[in-house]
This record gives sequence, C-alpha cells and structure tokens, in this order.
Amino acid sequence: MIGFDGRAARYEELRPIDGNWWELFETLVRLGRLRGQRILEVGGGTGRLAEALEQRELARVWTVDASEAMVALAKELGVNARVARAEALPFKAEWFDAVVMRMVLHLVRRPQALEQAARVLRPEGRLVIATEDPASFDDVWFARFFPSVPEIERARFPSADALRLELAAAGFETVEIERLRQHREQSREHAVDLIRSKGFSTFDLLDPAEYGEGLARAESELPDRFDYSFDWLFAIAGR
Repeated sequence: MIGFDGRAARYEELRPIDGNWWELFETLVRLGRLRGQRILEVGGGTGRLAEALEQRELARVWTVDASEAMVALAKELGVNARVARAEALPFKAEWFDAVVMRMVLHLVRRPQALEQAARVLRPEGRLVIATEDPASFDDVWFARFFPSVPEIERARFPSADALRLELAAAGFETVEIERLRQHREQSREHAVDLIRSKGFSTFDLLDPAEYGEGLARAESELPDRFDYSFDWLFAIAGR
C-alpha cells in the first residue's frame, strides 16, 4: 500500500496552484454541478479543493483521506476533514448531493470505493471523477527516463471503457465521459526535485535500479525548461 504521510509536508510545494489548477477546478464544478451542493471529496489530500469550494461559497464540503498527515494539513485550512478510506466511508446512506474523486482511483480498490460513493449519494446525486487518461501514458514527460512507467500506470489507472463498466457494476445508471488536455511548463530544477523526492507515487513502484538510472539520466539530459501536456479523463456518473 502506497502511503502519503511522508509526502504531506511538500505536497503543495511540488504541485503549486496555477492557471491549470483553476481550470480543473472550474471543470469539476461544471461537470459535477457542485454549486450549492453538499459535497464529499474522497481522497481530498491537503484540502485545497475543499477550501476553494467553501471560500467561494459554492458548496458545503466534507473531505476524507487515508493519510493522517494530509488530513492534519487540511484541518489547518479549516476544512471539515477526517481520516477514512474510500472503501469504507463513515457517512450514512444518501447523505451527499455530489461526490468528487480527483486523482485517487489509481490508489484505491475501485469496486469497493465506487460502491461506497454510490451508497452515500442521494438518488439524484452525481459522482464526478478526474483521473489521468491512460491513452497518453507513453507521452508522460518522465517516461523516457523510466521505460516501465507506461505499463505500471496502465495497470493502475482505468481507461474510459473500464470506468464505464466499473461504474455500472457499482450501481450507477448513467455515465458521461469528457476529456481535457492541459499544456504545462516545467523547469529542470522542479522536475528533478519531483523525481528525487518521489513526489509521484509512480516512483515508489519502480525497480530501484531503474529508478537510480532514470534519475541520473534526468539530471543530465533535461533542458532548463520544457513544455509537456497532461490529459485528464473525467467520468460523470448518476444513480
């Protein structure tokens, strides 16, 4: 099981809020119809999304995360956060208007987590999922340094077709799929820092020899600045 307590202290530093973050925020609000709703964010991490929703008076938000350190940081922001796993949500049935799962599906047991999301949603509620699109894993900026990355990630992240099937099995009657490509710029310093600190859980799954060799290559081959694309896959499911 991949843990995030050790990543909590630098989590936001390694993922600064920028224009792409706000574009994702607005997309989630639109797709999930989150304005004025009672929302549960599953895998809420340090609470930035929940904080943004509440600061703009868009919604009432509860958030859960399996990491005690992440939840502690969320509480420092004033977020209503608690430690809980996606597979065992500590809420009664039909309590929420919407459930948000952002970059969390690859870290949980999906059948149980999706069933729990369905359980806590009211009959007309919506689940909105934001995950990375497996179709673009060959083009991930660090894949050229770590050849096993595309295979590792495809084993963790569901495709659009897999999501449709899994959501139907969990009890959702409707599923819509949308995609969003974002263009990002990154410095060599920040990229190497992400790899060295294992800022992405992917790096925990690499063979140590491949990790060491890839880090050395990244340190010597990355340009001072570079552009890359990130492809979001959204699933919007209704009961």
